[in-house]
Amino acid sequence: MLLTRLVNIKPGEVRAALWSCLYFFCILASYFILRPIRDEAGVAGGIRNLPWLFTATMIGMLLVNPAFAALVARFQRSKFVPMAYRFFILNLIVFFFLFTQLGESSQIWVGRVFYVWTSVFNLFVVSVFWGFMADSFSSEQAKRLFGFIGVGGTLGSALGSAVTATFVSVIGTAGLLIVSAVLLEIAVQCVNRLAGQFAGAKDSATGAKAPPPQPIGGGIWDGVRNVIKSPYLLGIAGYMMLYTIGSTFLYFQQAGIVEAAYQEREARTALFAKIDLATNLITAFVQMFITGRLMLWLGVAGALTVVPILSILGFLSLGFFPSVAVLVAFQVARRAGNFAVARPSREVLYTVVSREDKFKAKSFNDTFVYRLGDQVGAWADPLLKGLGLSMTGIALVAAPISAIWMVVGYWLGRRQAQMAAEQGLVNAPPVERSVIPATPG
Repeated sequence: MLLTRLVNIKPGEVRAALWSCLYFFCILASYFILRPIRDEAGVAGGIRNLPWLFTATMIGMLLVNPAFAALVARFQRSKFVPMAYRFFILNLIVFFFLFTQLGESSQIWVGRVFYVWTSVFNLFVVSVFWGFMADSFSSEQAKRLFGFIGVGGTLGSALGSAVTATFVSVIGTAGLLIVSAVLLEIAVQCVNRLAGQFAGAKDSATGAKAPPPQPIGGGIWDGVRNVIKSPYLLGIAGYMMLYTIGSTFLYFQQAGIVEAAYQEREARTALFAKIDLATNLITAFVQMFITGRLMLWLGVAGALTVVPILSILGFLSLGFFPSVAVLVAFQVARRAGNFAVARPSREVLYTVVSREDKFKAKSFNDTFVYRLGDQVGAWADPLLKGLGLSMTGIALVAAPISAIWMVVGYWLGRRQAQMAAEQGLVNAPPVERSVIPATPG
């Protein structure tokens, strides 16, 4: 089969990988339909209020995590993942009625609530997706397959943006919420299909039919406690924070350079669109043909250092040559590298932790810690400017932060390899329970 040769997928893994691609496609298509609506709501609510919306989002992450942890503790994976997604579907239906039934005087506050909700929704549903993947595929499989599975998300994000741009004038903002909800329900059906395949598969050692995963149990704050107690999980949290702080620094650098270079809004919008297009094209190509092989060649440790090294070089270049050309090259390389290499590699880190940590600790790291990094970066930029640093100076501050990020990534990758070896996962054959369905079709 052509796909198995191009992407390094073994024959028995094709069906599960394709269903996983479709699952991720629907999740990100659903979100990217909503993202322009969220951004417009943020502008309509007043740009000066955006820092408060960021803070409200971080608080929302804290509230959602224990509720999700309670589902994880009580229900099987095949139950709590659909329940979480259908909760968000219900929310979208409520917002549909709020946007269509309330008067204009109330729309500003509805928009602000929607802004916070969408920011929580985005990180949460993606975190649940990758938790499901880490709980379904072995460490060896993850290194080969997660890049390819990520292609589904890249294509979904492109489609979601195109749907909103094309149809918002036809069906309106409220109508797009229903389209997003339908995509989420398709994602739920993908979960059900994958859960059926995994539950009916055979154990690779005994050949016996493996029992379905049982409820994880534990308390609602176990994920937070486990992150604090575990150097490994705390290292993942640190890796996440250093990434988001750097991203926020680069966002402010971009705003300053582009504002100085282009006076017209249309020209700025066109530049951002070109950056997005280049990022998506490069990301899809790398995910499809390079990511899996790169992780097997460099190992997780090497793969986790790729984007930090790019960031060191990029921030140093911006510091000495703050131009649009350098900005665009750095932004595209960093974003494509994150989506195609850093993100799949980071998800491999969770394949060697307990099932509880794959959902509870991971959700905390991917949501609250991510937004905490946003907050640190957002407030650090004006603080550094208040101390007299120019854009050049801030870029040169970001470079050593990226160096620390690189060291953390390398340590995490080495630790992951050690944990995988201790668990007998490195040289083990692919885990059949995660790819072979009980019955044909």
